[in-house]
Amino acid sequence: MGAAPSIMLRDDAELRVFDTGQARLPVVFQHGLGGDAAQVAQNFPDQPSYRRLTVECRAQGASGAGSRRPFSIAMFADDVLAAADAAGLDRFVAGGISMGAAIALRLAARHPDRVLGLVLVRPAWAFDTAPQNMRPYVEVADLIRRLPLAEARDAFASSATSARFRTEAPDNLASLRGFFARENATVFAEVMQAIANDGPGVTRAAAARLSIPALVVGSGIDLVHPLATASELAETIPNAAFAEVTPKAADKDRHFAEIRAAINGFLDRHFNNQDRS
Repeated sequence: MGAAPSIMLRDDAELRVFDTGQARLPVVFQHGLGGDAAQVAQNFPDQPSYRRLTVECRAQGASGAGSRRPFSIAMFADDVLAAADAAGLDRFVAGGISMGAAIALRLAARHPDRVLGLVLVRPAWAFDTAPQNMRPYVEVADLIRRLPLAEARDAFASSATSARFRTEAPDNLASLRGFFARENATVFAEVMQAIANDGPGVTRAAAARLSIPALVVGSGIDLVHPLATASELAETIPNAAFAEVTPKAADKDRHFAEIRAAINGFLDRHFNNQDRS
């Protein structure tokens, strides 16, 4: 992940900001819900020609939660834009994984003068708030907020959701089960509940007006990040490239390698020899 992170104070929340400080093409790339900068490093190509900036969102990674409520995708997007401003990034490619993709889509639609291109990896949202595929996060959050952690974990393990995911999306299930073991499980449950019931705040019409290069990456064996959602975004955003990669549940190493290759090829194709930093 390069150099040690800096700390950015937003309200009373201390947020960790990772900035590789390299080269000419700035890319603001965000993690998924419950993820961190290490997750980004798995998915983003390590190339000296890209300067990558990542903010660990409130109550995620090692960032503080702060006291401001409610948590929202809009709040996280504003935090990310503030980090880009502080880093002197006037224009940049916006991208991310899952929740990070929703943040990137919001930045592109709300700040078209700032965003050069768009990379949406395994998006969980298209244009609706509280999509059905995010209901398991609400279920887990509700259990954590109502019950002692051990009871909450056992209740989820015996649930219909857990049984379905065990068969149809084991990688998603591993992520959901991991939320019960987080040190900040109670406050993160607030984040999960709020974000799962939220959305990017971008209409289909606004996405159809985007006039920047875009890449959408999707995969199967994934109930949280449906391939249909990735396809919908790729079909709506004008001239967006679409890449279907090996499911994470099938082969993790190949999954990440294919994502990195898709992103690298997209950035090289559209931004090679451009100095935007």
